[in-house]
Amino acid sequence: MEYTRKFSDKLSVEQMKIELLNTAYGNGDTFLAKLDPRTLFTWYLFFGVAPWFIHNQIVLLGMFALMVVLTFFAKVSPLIVFILCLGLLGQGGYLLIASLFFGGDASVIMPLLVLTLKLSVISLASIIVFCSMDPEKLSNGLLKIGVPGQVSFSIAYGYRMLPSLLEEYHHVFLSFRLRGKAPERHGFLYWRSITYFCKIAVLSFYPLLLSTAKRARTTVEALETKGSFYGFNHPKVKKIKLAHLKMGRRDYVFLVLSIVYMVGVFMIGTIS
Repeated sequence: MEYTRKFSDKLSVEQMKIELLNTAYGNGDTFLAKLDPRTLFTWYLFFGVAPWFIHNQIVLLGMFALMVVLTFFAKVSPLIVFILCLGLLGQGGYLLIASLFFGGDASVIMPLLVLTLKLSVISLASIIVFCSMDPEKLSNGLLKIGVPGQVSFSIAYGYRMLPSLLEEYHHVFLSFRLRGKAPERHGFLYWRSITYFCKIAVLSFYPLLLSTAKRARTTVEALETKGSFYGFNHPKVKKIKLAHLKMGRRDYVFLVLSIVYMVGVFMIGTIS
């Protein structure tokens, strides 16, 4: 019961909000967080795309080992890693059951494991990069590589507003529970209660969408009043805003070490 209570506390809405805030703003002291955004984008461009074209299992295992080490140094939230593991296991199990149902045999297990390994590398690379950049740094990095200002701001704004939206969704969900009536009997395998909560979860999205649309309109009007959209597209303003972004020795060392590691992994995979 004690372990169950601790596990439920970890999955509470308040704890999830704290984990999201820590992910967005609490990793500024890590080595990866001190790198230039362009360095992280370049690094992710390889590790987010290359695994799809690599079929050597030794190379994929080497990439996965690197991702695990960098995930530790990036101080990724255990909750995010746990959700990632659940998603990968669920997807792999679903594909395995579907393949066996349509006439497959045990030989499909190895290709599914390779696919899961590729998805693990790509997912961990995504988590490492985005956990190492706060919304402001992400927006500045996108502006620096030529992404339109409205697009970069929208991504950073959504990143910043996610904890608030989660909290607001929780409040709407609780209001539906207060005004509704839960089933008097749970039913077989709690199917009545599960159906009741699923219905409330779906209904809670509608007020949240309306509130989000209203909040977005207010934000846009405030930005237009301050002239932000003019600043997004004015070269001099962008130059001043992005003057602090410079690739230094730390960035080049990180990229060189990554290249050396991958060359070694490819050599080992070729020999094997």
